[in-house]
Amino acid sequence: MSVYIYDAVRSPRGKGRPGGSLAGVAPAQLVVQLVRALERRLGEAAIRAADHLSLGCVTQVGVQGGHVALSARIQAGLPDSVACLTLNNFCVSGLSALADAARRVESGQAELALAGGVESMSQVGFLSDAADYYADMSLAATMGWAPVGVAADLLATREGLERPALDAAVLTSHTRAAEAWRRGHYDNRVIPIVGEDGEVALAHDENIRDFGDGSSLARLGPVFAAAGAQGFDDIVLARTPPLTEVRHVHTVAHCPPISDGAALLLVGSAEAGRRHGLRPLARIRAIAEAADDHVMQLTAGYRAMTQALARAGLSLDAIGAIEFMEAFAAVPVLFERDFAPDMSRVNPNGGHLAMGHPMGATGAILATSLLDDMAQLNAETGLVVATGGVGVGAAMVFERAG
Repeated sequence: MSVYIYDAVRSPRGKGRPGGSLAGVAPAQLVVQLVRALERRLGEAAIRAADHLSLGCVTQVGVQGGHVALSARIQAGLPDSVACLTLNNFCVSGLSALADAARRVESGQAELALAGGVESMSQVGFLSDAADYYADMSLAATMGWAPVGVAADLLATREGLERPALDAAVLTSHTRAAEAWRRGHYDNRVIPIVGEDGEVALAHDENIRDFGDGSSLARLGPVFAAAGAQGFDDIVLARTPPLTEVRHVHTVAHCPPISDGAALLLVGSAEAGRRHGLRPLARIRAIAEAADDHVMQLTAGYRAMTQALARAGLSLDAIGAIEFMEAFAAVPVLFERDFAPDMSRVNPNGGHLAMGHPMGATGAILATSLLDDMAQLNAETGLVVATGGVGVGAAMVFERAG
């Protein structure tokens, strides 16, 4: 059975720290406001007819604990019959949630399903779930684990990536994002978020910066050298011969900004769409979720991409639009070097390096953006690729419907 995307919305991405514009909005309420937006766009009956809600959320403690998908469903007033799943697949969680919903529709378990992701990093800090291997250096050594930023530097070291290439990726991301917002590209898909006072808290992505000609980027220093010196360089080097050092090249600008945000999509069968008067935007043609080297960490997205393209029966150069997750600058730089895509069709409206990374929402945000990229570029097919820490990856191929 074919699975169609009927609509997709996202919040703006706020700075993921106290004082960020979304720091006063609870994660479940971000999702509630997206549910309301879909109800306005598609009709309340269609959204209330959904059989399932799948949400990605990485750090499931505090205000993100207690099964945030279920909490959001209740707060949104959706029927008790809507079954819920909150899942953590690190930074690809939002795309994994969409894959879960698509499989439910494809298998006949659901006719319509809501899927997306949410993360409030201002309220629930990075690594605040306090897994034992984050701080236990003996266990980290046994596993070959290091903070993902150290892994990004390890990848850059292994591949011989230099600072000018990383700086160029950052500048392109910010320049394209700023231009896309200026011309109103995101106006239809990004839903302004309202705070408790009833006023709009944030209507646009707030991490985008003007780096001018990019010369200021060269003055920034490496951000993960201190973590490496604490013993994590030794841990990863023990697992990656013949490397003898980690060249720490990523600066804060080469990291996707820690952010708050959410995204939500409605998927379903063709029959359910006809019954509710819905017009499909795209068909999900292929799905892949992959794992790869857990020490290098940031390579599974490439593997998932290759698998998804093979399942779709397509080559990369046949894809008309690509949303590729900028999971540290080394990752898109390596993608451009090794796969040689048409870069005018890759993240044409900016990427995560500019707009930010609300972890559990990221994959769903990329999928949401891809729909408009395909329309803008008149593309029959689209590809979304996400990469996460400790060697997880996911990808999907869309084809235009109608």
